[in-house]
Amino acid sequence: MKLTLLKNPKTLALGAILILAGWTLGALFSGGGHDHGSSPAGGEQVSIWTCSMHPQIQQPKPGKCPICAMDLIPLKKGGSGKDNPRQLVMTESARQLAKITTVSVERRFVDAEIRLVGKVAFDETSTKTVAAYFPARIDRLYVDYTGISVRKGDHLAQVYSPELLTAQSELISALRFGSNVKVARDKLRLWGLSAERIRSIESNQETTDRLDIDSPLGGIVIQKHVSEGDYVKTGQPLFMIADLSKVWVMLEAYESDLPWLRYGQPVEFTAEAVPGRTFEGIVSFVSPTLDPKTRTIRVRVNAENPNEALKPDMFVHATVRATLAGEGKVIAPALAGKWISPMHPEIVRDEPGDCPVCGMALVKAEDLDYTGVRKREAPLVVPAAAVLRTGRRAVVYVEVPDQAQPTYEGREILVGPRAGGDYIVEEGLMEGERVVAQGNFKIDSALQIVAKPSMMNPNGGGGSGGHDHGGPRQARGEHKMLTYDVSPEFEAQLTTVYKAYLELQRALVASDLEKAKTAANSVAVALAKVDMNLLDEEAHLEWMNQLAPIRGSADLIASAKDIELARVAFSTLSQTLIRAAHVFALAPEKSLVHAHCPMAFDNKGGDWLQLGDEIRNPYFGDKMLNCGDVKATISAQAEKPDQYAADPNFQAQLGAVVQAYEAVSTALAEDDLAKAKSATTAVGDSLAKVDMALLEGDAHMAWMAHLEPLKTAAAHLAGAKDLKTARVEFKALSDTLISSLRSFGLAGIDQIFRAHCPMAFDNQGGDWLQLGEEIRNPYFGAAMLKCGSVEETLVPSPKESHDHGK
Repeated sequence: MKLTLLKNPKTLALGAILILAGWTLGALFSGGGHDHGSSPAGGEQVSIWTCSMHPQIQQPKPGKCPICAMDLIPLKKGGSGKDNPRQLVMTESARQLAKITTVSVERRFVDAEIRLVGKVAFDETSTKTVAAYFPARIDRLYVDYTGISVRKGDHLAQVYSPELLTAQSELISALRFGSNVKVARDKLRLWGLSAERIRSIESNQETTDRLDIDSPLGGIVIQKHVSEGDYVKTGQPLFMIADLSKVWVMLEAYESDLPWLRYGQPVEFTAEAVPGRTFEGIVSFVSPTLDPKTRTIRVRVNAENPNEALKPDMFVHATVRATLAGEGKVIAPALAGKWISPMHPEIVRDEPGDCPVCGMALVKAEDLDYTGVRKREAPLVVPAAAVLRTGRRAVVYVEVPDQAQPTYEGREILVGPRAGGDYIVEEGLMEGERVVAQGNFKIDSALQIVAKPSMMNPNGGGGSGGHDHGGPRQARGEHKMLTYDVSPEFEAQLTTVYKAYLELQRALVASDLEKAKTAANSVAVALAKVDMNLLDEEAHLEWMNQLAPIRGSADLIASAKDIELARVAFSTLSQTLIRAAHVFALAPEKSLVHAHCPMAFDNKGGDWLQLGDEIRNPYFGDKMLNCGDVKATISAQAEKPDQYAADPNFQAQLGAVVQAYEAVSTALAEDDLAKAKSATTAVGDSLAKVDMALLEGDAHMAWMAHLEPLKTAAAHLAGAKDLKTARVEFKALSDTLISSLRSFGLAGIDQIFRAHCPMAFDNQGGDWLQLGEEIRNPYFGAAMLKCGSVEETLVPSPKESHDHGK
């Protein structure tokens, strides 16, 4: 018999209201009193009474909520801000209970530290190609392999050329007859002969058909295009030489990094091949275009390379420290008074002059707006904790000054870039105003309860029932990350993305770049099949925000030339998919866990998702395979346990366990520890009478997995020394028993209800089972006996044939 789960018709979609899990609602609206039947102080008559848990209930007189039986509260009592629908007034004691704190909106420059990755490259301006100036044969190579270090003027090769002999003879003839001497000299000069060599030809009147080709600069021979005996034509490349005393560092920046980057910025970077050493450079170029595959922008840094420690293609980690002013401009006060080349911004001088590279006149840094301080003041800044964000909307709660009671007003603002723990405010606030930095979620939830506009419900009004394919809800135990209900179709599509991601994780664990690139392509293919039109409103916007970094990281891995670059991109991909797993409440596998290695990326740390609790580190592979620990298990949006067709006798025995469990719940609701412990003994006895021999195969093994935590929780509860400990163990017992009923069903009971209290265990919430619909809260007892609501009705399904297996 399978257990049928039915939505209680009385339970409405109040996901937004559950955010108020941490607040004593009665204190908020009544100053902590319990007499909801009296009129407000001052003789003001209350015309509307509502339920704190079901704000759609509005009645003209006090009484009980018809849904949850809680006392109705006055809609206007405590100051509802009737002149402003976005205001909330509370008593001072309620403010203290909610632990609301405010901070002042201030003007100040904010700093950020941007971390980028990239590779060392040749400085293209310090790379020269040595080509043939005339047709010739390579008679001898002084440089016969690449990688040789040469100085300026060193011989590279010796060539034979009849044309060279002819040109020398023309010069000698011109000297004898006094005609076209300059033309003959210029021809030899343009062919690469030095002035000294030309003077020697003129004085000695001797010619030669061989010539040594010299290096035009010092550096490393990075390409050799010829061999001895080759014939070359005019303009044919012979060698390429690079000066490694200066290098370029090519960094990859995401779109979100751009507000913090500008020309002339100092950059610090380290190379894994040169441990313990920090190099410095200057941002000299920011690409005007975005790479459509990686969704990144290339940033070039010019850097000195003392002792040629940096080699081309070395992998580097870079740090850019920036200060942001108003209008989202990075300021660089160090450039004030400097002169910069408009074509080559790495050229910075203290005095005016010409650029040594292109010859253009240097320009004041202020005229190029590089300093960022001209006519610009510090921006408005608020703590990031003060801003409630959902999709494109950002909401803060502002303290209304000069009020008799604490009053807070919701206000939508426009925020700029985030700098660490702060947001820059573009519009909506003024300097000196005070915003709520702690407790803003509670204020927002309180406005929802009285059906006023809030972050989650900008138009106000009560909730509605039905299935939502994208409505936000608050994750229990996670008060700052919204989650969204999604359709099964979207969940299935997103699950495919995660399966490809897990293949990628396994490939990096094995340090197999080719498999990683293949898996990254699979991630991109699965991502392209995710239909965002299945999401509504805020969920749609949230997915769009996550789409670019997921796609960009996958493309970057697919095109990576080495495993380390793939691992860096994998870190970004993992962070985004971890958030997606929480936001869309997705757990494609039962054992999907969030793991962390603190030693990854020079001890900066790295996160990832994997199957199972055994650490398999994708950032180190075999070098440090088990480095890291599990941070969290990603919970599914709705539990989908395996269901087993169990024997009716087994289900009846499980029903007896529920009956004994009900007595424990009742005792805890009565705050009677001794009675609860005594009843728990009966639970243990009932568990001992459950005959697992009635189950076969997978069902038998599954019950054994359920039985152990049930027995453990019951034993611990029976030995509890206080009510607080007993309630913790009762929650563990409840969670496992609920899962057991879903897997095996029950008999002997017509129906049982799953109830939920969002305020239990410091607002993490707690479920329990009860035989009746009247809420009797075992987690608070008399203190909040009616707190909670029935979430599901669990009833046995009609009798079926049984195979006692899965």
